[in-house]
Amino acid sequence: MNPIPAAWTRLALVGLIMTTVGCDRVTKHLAEEALVLSPQRSFLSDTIRLEYVENAGAFLALGADWPPAVRLAIFTYGSGLLMVGVLVTAVRFRWSGPALVGTCLYLAGGASNLADRIIRGSVIDFLNVGLGPIRTGIFNVADMAIMLGVSLLVLALYRAERSTHTA
Repeated sequence: MNPIPAAWTRLALVGLIMTTVGCDRVTKHLAEEALVLSPQRSFLSDTIRLEYVENAGAFLALGADWPPAVRLAIFTYGSGLLMVGVLVTAVRFRWSGPALVGTCLYLAGGASNLADRIIRGSVIDFLNVGLGPIRTGIFNVADMAIMLGVSLLVLALYRAERSTHTA
């Protein structure tokens, strides 16, 4: 059986990136249209909450109260440099499989949130999930892509490291 040609793999990865960014952009637009100046909405017995928030900070609004210059340096330039570093590392070490898929998800989510930071100075968040008092922070589709991507990447790198030590 022939392996999947590299061109098809590249096309699939570009499609994954475009789909992830597109989903994030569309859902943020819909959240802005439907949720701004609206009360919080609850679904599935309060398992899912929709609430519009403009997050000037990072995960769970970390750093939202920092001076604007510090936020710009860390959350805009720092995030951009980190994404470039991950991309360079992926290319240099020729990551494939789950590591490459994780890298693409991380970069797509990171790029979409970075675009928000550059354009608006903040990121639109609107999702909150949980059961009773156990809840997540408010997040968006890009955040889900980042978390899934980093998880896949860490798992793939752990497995690769483990297999080199047992071989």
